[in-house]
Amino acid sequence: MKVFASPSRYIQGKNALFESHKAILKLGSKPILLCDDLVYQIVGEDFEAYLKRQGILVDRLVFNGEASENEITRVADIGRSNKNDLIIGLGGGKTADSAKAIADRLAIPVVIAPTVASTDAPTSALSVIYTDQGAFEKYLFYSKNPDLVLMDTQVICQAPARLLASGIADGLATWAEARAVLQKNGLTMVGGNQTLAGLAIAEACERTLFADGLQAMAACEQKVVTKALENVVEANTLLSGLGFESAGLAAAHAIHNGFTALEGDIHHLTHGEKVAYGTLVQFFLESRPKEEIDKYIRFYQQIKMPTTLKEMHLDQASYEDLLKVGKQATIEGETIHQMPFAISAEDIAAALVAVDAYVKQLMA
Repeated sequence: MKVFASPSRYIQGKNALFESHKAILKLGSKPILLCDDLVYQIVGEDFEAYLKRQGILVDRLVFNGEASENEITRVADIGRSNKNDLIIGLGGGKTADSAKAIADRLAIPVVIAPTVASTDAPTSALSVIYTDQGAFEKYLFYSKNPDLVLMDTQVICQAPARLLASGIADGLATWAEARAVLQKNGLTMVGGNQTLAGLAIAEACERTLFADGLQAMAACEQKVVTKALENVVEANTLLSGLGFESAGLAAAHAIHNGFTALEGDIHHLTHGEKVAYGTLVQFFLESRPKEEIDKYIRFYQQIKMPTTLKEMHLDQASYEDLLKVGKQATIEGETIHQMPFAISAEDIAAALVAVDAYVKQLMA
């Protein structure tokens, strides 16, 4: 069976948060507003005041920072007691993943309102769940995608450019992984075969990011909204989100999850920064053409994504450490098993080192 999944509605543009009450009221009138203290200070307090002026009875709850079972259970218990009929996840990817899980537990609608365009989590019907310490634990899958995704580009352009770059790197994995799943005739994240729509969207994601990525980064650095920024925000979020879910994940994201087996400074890197290196490792595992690998490396370097083990804080890592990454990336159920050929933990450890050596040679 072919399966295509998407949110019910996606709204993007300047000041989208502050023109959203009609869309929100169609879903509920007593929402949880889930956001951390920093996001609340930046935009959450103003958003809460806006919603209250529209007669929406907001219960603001502090997100503690980790999309973990304990955090999901804590907020769900409060929502059940308060009889909330909706949850709004305002913030980054882990806030979005938590909000989706809480909505599923309470059987209520969910609105995802990202303040950054750093991941493709907002549109999907799944969450990545971590331990309280931040190690990857599992995926949770839901019967439906978010009811509403609100992308306020005026808010998003105020975020650090590093986060937009991370979203670009995450988005660039979309077609790379979808293409591998296509070669296998494998399964996607919604448990079916790829649709033509999913593949077309994944390919458009890569094309848009290479075309508009650098111009969007320049706009973000100046904290202004331009056409290029709008295009990249949409690619990072909608195109990448629909693409990864309906066209599939493969090695790059599995290797990202493999990195969670390690301790140390690597955990200061963003999701997209780790996915960038994972994508290069996937290309080496696939023996992709040199021209394609070089194009990605050059682009990653232009947007300040890591391309060497030193930039990944892994230059002192032992072979045993790299093997741990490989073992975690190849556990049962991981997306690496949607690659068109079998990959071992040793293969990954070797490719991690080979990418580093090749990039250093390229830069010499």
